[in-house]
Amino acid sequence: MIHLIRERTTVDQVSQMQEALGDYIKLAVDVERELLAGGGAMHADCEAALLDEGSFQENIWGAGWFPDSQQVTFDSLINIRPRQGNRALEVQDPGLRERIEKIVRERFAP
Repeated sequence: MIHLIRERTTVDQVSQMQEALGDYIKLAVDVERELLAGGGAMHADCEAALLDEGSFQENIWGAGWFPDSQQVTFDSLINIRPRQGNRALEVQDPGLRERIEKIVRERFAP
């Protein structure tokens, strides 16, 4: 189940987002609106939920969250964007990674 997350997540939301992949939650993060979508089997599904909510694709980046270890990851096919200077699965820009991590931790960390 994909959730749009504007505030801190609830235990139920995290549990529902974990249904697809167990100990890992795929995320798409709108770094401008500080909004994220999480859950489902593909980052692209989360990205689509944000696009439907009015986000712009150039502001959306793929990430992941491991609830048990509270680790943020930055790998996703949606991150391959040569026109934005990101030619890899992983978000390359350290400042952008920092923004993504801040948003994810504000929504997920206890």
